[in-house]
Amino acid sequence: MHKIKFVVSLLAMIMIISGTALAAPSDDAMQAVEKLQHRWEVIKFETAKDQQEAAFEALAKEAHSVSEQYADQAEPLVWEAIILSTYAGAKGGLGALSLVKNARDLLLQAEKIDPTVLDGSVYASLGNLYYQVPGWPIGFGNDKKARDYLEKALQINPDGIEPNYFYGEFLYEEGDYQNALQALNKAMNAPARLGRELSDAGQRKEIAAKIEDVKRQL
Repeated sequence: MHKIKFVVSLLAMIMIISGTALAAPSDDAMQAVEKLQHRWEVIKFETAKDQQEAAFEALAKEAHSVSEQYADQAEPLVWEAIILSTYAGAKGGLGALSLVKNARDLLLQAEKIDPTVLDGSVYASLGNLYYQVPGWPIGFGNDKKARDYLEKALQINPDGIEPNYFYGEFLYEEGDYQNALQALNKAMNAPARLGRELSDAGQRKEIAAKIEDVKRQL
């Protein structure tokens, strides 16, 4: 039984849809996305837990304005989805389900524009949602879809911190502790990302804690 939890750290992940034209992100769109990304990092990793829900709610509204303004570009859609998912995690409970359903739909929309955007973040984030969200009849969680999406993410970004972290968490929940440890160790040793120092540091703390959880099971 899935726990009711929604964790998308940024989210992040294959084959380009045949015949789909990819719109290059404009400088203005990327600046707006970078601003959302930075504010997300500050809220997630530096803001007190009891203040995060309100902060993510406000950021989600801003992200929606950005994705509406640049509706033909995948990057704003992905970041709105990541923000909504993390807002759902801060909110918690069944009231968060509408947020993660919206996040899923935004990611599927981004996939139609560019499935490889942001190093495969579409698939990493979808995989994360499908194993974190409860299954039917409460939610749309599905372990098979989760595995498929996470494996697609790793095809695009095999050495990335997020796809390996999310895959390691998924394998841990599945009880595959040996392979979970391998994926988490790979995430811990992933190359640093330029401009993502805050996220890298915060996620490595989370990964270290999860590695200790896995070791206790071995």
